[in-house]
Amino acid sequence: MGKAFSARNLSVNYGKTSALWDLSFSIPEGLLVAMIGPNGAGKSSLLKAAMGIVKPVTGSISFFGQEYPKVRRRIGYVPQRETVDWDFPITVIDLVLMGCYGRVGLFGRLSKKERDKAMEALERVGMSAYVHRQISQLSGGQQQRVFLARALVQEADLIFLDEPFAGVDVGSERVIMEILRELQRAGKTLFVVQHDLTRVAQDYDWAMLINVRLVACGPCEEVFTPEALERTYGKGALLFTEAQRLSRSKTAGLI
Repeated sequence: MGKAFSARNLSVNYGKTSALWDLSFSIPEGLLVAMIGPNGAGKSSLLKAAMGIVKPVTGSISFFGQEYPKVRRRIGYVPQRETVDWDFPITVIDLVLMGCYGRVGLFGRLSKKERDKAMEALERVGMSAYVHRQISQLSGGQQQRVFLARALVQEADLIFLDEPFAGVDVGSERVIMEILRELQRAGKTLFVVQHDLTRVAQDYDWAMLINVRLVACGPCEEVFTPEALERTYGKGALLFTEAQRLSRSKTAGLI
C-alpha cells in the first residue's frame, strides 16, 4: 500500500508562536482518517501547510511520494466554513465547476461533459435542486455539501476536509459521512478534522492526535486510547472516555 500523505520533521510558526513542532508521519492510501486535537493544536495549520497556503519553517511534505505542485490535481480541499466569504456573488453550479479548472485551466472552456459531471456531483450530494442558488442563501450543511461536490468533480485521490461537520444539520452530516465512506471504498483517502470524539472509533480507520506536536498516528484500535487522549487534551479527556464507556455499556444492555 502506497503512502498518500507524509511529513518529515515538519514545523510551522506564526511569528514567534509555534503552531506545529517537528511532526513526522505517513498515511497509507485508501483510509478514512480523523485528525483530532484541542483548539489551537495546529490541525488547520497542518492542512494549510499541506496545501501550500503557509510555508513551513522546517521539514517537508509529500503526497503519493511527490511534492504538492506535481500532484495538485489529485488533492481536494473542503475548507472551514468560517474561512469562506459567503457573500461572494457565485452560484452553486459555478462553485462546483471550479473543481474542473485543474483539468481545463483557469481560463479554459468548460465543455458539456464538465457541466454534466458537476450536475452529477450535485445530485450525489443532494443539492441538484439548488443549482442556480447563490451560496450565501444556503444553510451551513448545504454549503458543505456543495464544497464536497466541488471535490468530487475534481476527481481527487486525497481530500482534506477541515471541520466539515461544524454547524451542520444531522441530515447533512449523514449525507456527507456516507459519501466519504463511498469514496473510501473506491480507494480514495479522506483526511478529516473531527471534533466529535464519539464518532472517531465508529467512523474512521485511522486517527492522528496532535497538540502542536504529534501525539499518535495509526489505526484507531491502536492509538485512540485513554492514555493518548489524556496526552492530547489533558486529564479532562479521561472523563470523556469514561462517559463513552458507560454510553456503550448502556447501549449493549450491560448496565
